Amino acid sequence: MYGAYVTPSTISEYRIQISEADLDDLSRRIAETRWPRQLPGTGWERGVPVDYLRDLASYWAGGFAWRDQEARLNAFPQFRTEIDGATIHFVHMRSPHPQAMPLVLTHGYPSSFAEFIDVIRPLAHPEDPADAFHVVVPSLPGFGFSGPLGEAGWTIARTARAWAELMRRLGYDRYVAHGTDVGAGVTGMLGAFDADHVMALHISADPTSLALLEGMLPDEDDSFTDYERERIDQWRAFGSEGRGYLQIQRTKPQTIAYGLNDSPAGQLAWMAEKFESWSCRPVDRDVLLTEVSIYWFTGSGASTAHSLYDAAHAMEWPAPRNVPQGWAVFGAESLTRRALNPEGNIEHFAEYEAGGHFPALEVPDLLVDDLRTYFRGFRSKPQA
Repeated sequence: MYGAYVTPSTISEYRIQISEADLDDLSRRIAETRWPRQLPGTGWERGVPVDYLRDLASYWAGGFAWRDQEARLNAFPQFRTEIDGATIHFVHMRSPHPQAMPLVLTHGYPSSFAEFIDVIRPLAHPEDPADAFHVVVPSLPGFGFSGPLGEAGWTIARTARAWAELMRRLGYDRYVAHGTDVGAGVTGMLGAFDADHVMALHISADPTSLALLEGMLPDEDDSFTDYERERIDQWRAFGSEGRGYLQIQRTKPQTIAYGLNDSPAGQLAWMAEKFESWSCRPVDRDVLLTEVSIYWFTGSGASTAHSLYDAAHAMEWPAPRNVPQGWAVFGAESLTRRALNPEGNIEHFAEYEAGGHFPALEVPDLLVDDLRTYFRGFRSKPQA
């Protein structure tokens, strides 16, 4: 159905190899960190507590085994290719099952391709061959090993066009797509730019996304319960207090770039706060530090800040096309339904109490099951 695959000459194999010098430099910088004082009686409400971060940084410099994580990442086939002037890094795991469906997974911020590590093998090697996928996981331009960027202007729309070219380059005439956070925007635009080849889209969301993006929370009306009124006040407060990072990166990315690029403690604090406040349960510190290490070793903190600036100043927002779309909402409550599916028109709108902003890390089994369930309905449809 999807044809044989031969690696094009424009694609090269890639393997992560962080130098010993870079590892030594990280340890030295952490040891020389000038730590700020913690005001008495304050905690997470003002940002990452210094005792928490010092302990985490100490583990990063001494106990964290980057080489083990590097080997874990390198167990997945990785490649790089140049598209529209940018280097694009991606994992491409083909399923052994000939009828596997091509699937592109797009991560968000502050994350990387490593967010999907626990779902790639189950998707490509399921117990039931009828649920098999050929899995493609690109790193967003300027994120991780897709970088550094050579120019401004890498908007969500431009990234979606690059993904369409990547899937074409990989020989996939028909495919499906999933995305979360920024990746949800890229996935949605794939449906606009590549509708002739995208069979269906799958988006994941959570309440924190609605709260952080202005205008996403539903307007109150007479149908709201007292509990919903209380919850919407709580989420509005969460958004108001929590979107400072976004305002900085949307407006002055170069200013914050110096701290993110020069100080591992700064990069660690910037990301650890998001994982703490956006997750439904504590993310394993080795998992967190793997994500932070990818940003640190590649200098992604600076370039990802610029990507959010470009997204905020984009002028191209194409009209949606008639591509089927399903949603999985994690940490779901009635307010998310009111915001995202008020009329009940989204046929596949799965709601899970568990999970948060990083479902592939927090509840990978739920995400895998939902992807299988939703895309199962498109496997028997005629292919172009």
